[in-house]
Amino acid sequence: SLVDCVSVRQWKVYKTISKPSAKLTHVALCLDFLVRVRCVMGSLMGMEWYCFAALGILTAFLSFLMDLSVAKLLRAHQWLYSQLEGHCLLQFLCWTLYPVSLSALSTSFSQSICPFSAGSGVPEVRTILSGVDMPHYLSLTNLFAKYVGLICTLAAGSTVFLGKVGPFVHLSTMVGAYLNQLCTVLRGVKERTEGAMLVVAAAVGVASCFGAPISGVLFSVEVMSSHFALKDYCPCFFAAACGALTFHLLSMWSGEQETLRALFQTSFSEDLPFYPLEILVFAILGLLCGAVSCVYLFCHRWILLFIKTNKILIKVLSTEKALYSAMVVFLLASVTFPLSAGQYMASKLTIKQLLSSLLDSRQWTSQSHNASVVLQPNLCPWSEWIPSGNPYLTLGFFLFMKLWMLVLACTLPLPAGYFMPVFIYGAAIGRLFGEGLAFVSLNGVYLGQDRNPINPGGYALAGAAAFSGAVTHTLSPALLALELTGQSTHAAPILLATLVANALARSGQRPSFYDALSISKKLPHLPSLLKVCPRLFSVPIGKVLDPGGPVLERTAGPTEIQQVLNTCSQTQIPVR
Repeated sequence: SLVDCVSVRQWKVYKTISKPSAKLTHVALCLDFLVRVRCVMGSLMGMEWYCFAALGILTAFLSFLMDLSVAKLLRAHQWLYSQLEGHCLLQFLCWTLYPVSLSALSTSFSQSICPFSAGSGVPEVRTILSGVDMPHYLSLTNLFAKYVGLICTLAAGSTVFLGKVGPFVHLSTMVGAYLNQLCTVLRGVKERTEGAMLVVAAAVGVASCFGAPISGVLFSVEVMSSHFALKDYCPCFFAAACGALTFHLLSMWSGEQETLRALFQTSFSEDLPFYPLEILVFAILGLLCGAVSCVYLFCHRWILLFIKTNKILIKVLSTEKALYSAMVVFLLASVTFPLSAGQYMASKLTIKQLLSSLLDSRQWTSQSHNASVVLQPNLCPWSEWIPSGNPYLTLGFFLFMKLWMLVLACTLPLPAGYFMPVFIYGAAIGRLFGEGLAFVSLNGVYLGQDRNPINPGGYALAGAAAFSGAVTHTLSPALLALELTGQSTHAAPILLATLVANALARSGQRPSFYDALSISKKLPHLPSLLKVCPRLFSVPIGKVLDPGGPVLERTAGPTEIQQVLNTCSQTQIPVR
């Protein structure tokens, strides 16, 4: 570019008129080399595109490093628990005090370093993208506090039952804000492009968590941006693809994956994945997920209002946040203790193992009769769901308990995400629905001489997308479900179930999960105009805008048109 060429000429002039000492010779050579490299890079591609690629790579590296740290902490907890086998009291203390300590550490560390690091961060990023200046939420101290605190939260395992998507979107926007400043310095211009970089960073955050670039872009369009500019479309895909590819490569090089494949690879049958009549059953599943999502959103709004109005909780959360987190997590850990009620909730499984087991294509009702399978839980994680040989009891108890436990966990003042738990909860709804359908159809559907069993894993995948989509009022979970599993065969029923669940969840003009958080935190946000004025779509625009001159009606004849042209000096005349 012209700026780069001028910089090179200035540097050459500086070298000719100045005589640097011998100590500065190497520095001068390095500066000369960097200027030439910048000139070459700028001629090939704009500097902002290099920043987009760096954003995807850095965010994916942070995501992989976080997953690696969390996996080691979870294995340490499992090893310590297994070593205490035979000592019930010591196992109980190990099971409860380990997540309590990590949750208290996450709360105290994040609150002491940066009080803005608690929660998911998605409502705050949405507010920033709408034009509100909130520099504290994009600071370097917030980045450090949220990253370390999120590792401690995830290391607490499925006891706390929280995820990483929301906070990682916030982390990605922080990295994007600093890269935007670097890009501005390198380009040598004062143009403000922070909004575009943050929109791209939101897509990269989702893509780097799951290796799903397309659903990450759709998430940025649906959730993060009140107005998505078309010029940000290609940068979003470019950065999200860089992040997803880097995440898969790091997982492959570390030995977690053998090759570049979906994060939760499934083994659904591709010959006949589902029957045409099952489309109606998937629609019924969407209605069920939509109804349950309404109950969940009501409970979530109620608990947020209760915390804001209860004097005791207000005092505790204002002075003793770490104590509140420790008390709540101790309650959750006591309920999920494997030697008590936890054995009916598959509490020994991690978040990833829970989703992998729920997406299993085999029918648990038929597998539960095989005693050799049940006695090998390490080889078959899904066997944790059938401790008594009845998966319906375990799945039903899991859904009942996790509903209020997840609502309670959302009140913890620590960095945490809420999308993945909701996704798994929907998968459990779909799994219970699919197992019940398989039992009713006598373990299979008969077509002529062939016998093809019902696939409960397909219903679990559709339930995960439908329930999470209904809670967030988005359709991106449907695409995320396909990218996570690589199952394009179930694209139609998953999308249908998500649409039906969304329609039911939106029917009562209820706010979505993220909207409820924005309202609770009193963050500036753009409300829905249709909720404020339901008849707005039928109001003519002429009654809202003042044209400041004559206006032609659509039914005006030649006489009215000629009269307006004779009396009006404007070059443009509005028509209504």
